[in-house]
Amino acid sequence: MRAARLIKMVLLLQSRPAMTAAELARELEVSERTITRDAQALSEAGVPVYADRGRAGGYRLVGGYRTRLTGLARNEAEALFLSGLPSALREMGLEDAASAARLKVSAALLPSLRDASDTAAQRFHLDAPGWYQEPVTPGLLPAVAEAVWDDRMVKARYRRGGPGSEVERELAPYGLVLKAGVWYVCARAGTDFRVYRMDRFAAVAVTDERFVRDEDFALPAFWDERAAQFARSILRTEVTVRVSEAGVGRLPHLVDRSAALDALDAAGPPDVDGWRTVVLPVESLDVAYSQLLSLGPELEVLEPAALRTRFGAAAERLSDLYR
Repeated sequence: MRAARLIKMVLLLQSRPAMTAAELARELEVSERTITRDAQALSEAGVPVYADRGRAGGYRLVGGYRTRLTGLARNEAEALFLSGLPSALREMGLEDAASAARLKVSAALLPSLRDASDTAAQRFHLDAPGWYQEPVTPGLLPAVAEAVWDDRMVKARYRRGGPGSEVERELAPYGLVLKAGVWYVCARAGTDFRVYRMDRFAAVAVTDERFVRDEDFALPAFWDERAAQFARSILRTEVTVRVSEAGVGRLPHLVDRSAALDALDAAGPPDVDGWRTVVLPVESLDVAYSQLLSLGPELEVLEPAALRTRFGAAAERLSDLYR
């Protein structure tokens, strides 16, 4: 356990000019006193860890010290080559750079581990786009990816809706997200952080101006928050339904999963027939009709009356077809 932590500490210091004891403690999930002891142990083992004193002090490696990747186990080496997304890298124009990096990592591995990239690729493959849709790579994606890497401002024309609704924006692109085959850019516009679909950009010009990143911005956390906000924002109405035991199991797979699970948690106990009454948030009555109709006799709409009438009419038509 300690040996793995010491190796990670060396790799952290190797990847950054310097780190404070607090930063190392946070990364390694130990106390600052443990960091002090680990730094001493590394120094005694011949790793040139130097401690700068004072408020702005910290730990750093001196003398251009570098460690080779000879401590990797086979499963660690194979996991390393699973961390990339080949199709995503290709779309961003980074396929050649990623290939070169993999070759360099392979060259640094022990000879017994150099087939790790092949064994991983033969066993796992990530196919990001969803079913029943042709993935379309936005033509402006490589330019935006370049701006993201270099922290450069971009001037863009963006389509907000239908034809003729283009707006001009000056953006600080913080990151790119690939969600179900669709690319999004998370960017700062003025003082606000927003999400833009890449396929709605009509033009992008990468400028020479660099922006300073907000150190508190974390792309995964930002995306999770905005995705949750979006999911909640489109659920604008509610329907009340009775669902059988079989329907309860299928319901989260037909509508927004989080909304369905929350609604089922809030529902009362089953009635004497084993059915549960659920108040379910939905995008619209039309969407609810198309989603819930597939439950057939496992669901009864109670409210609103208009949707109940629509389900009744559908049931009569089905009855006529199969009579």
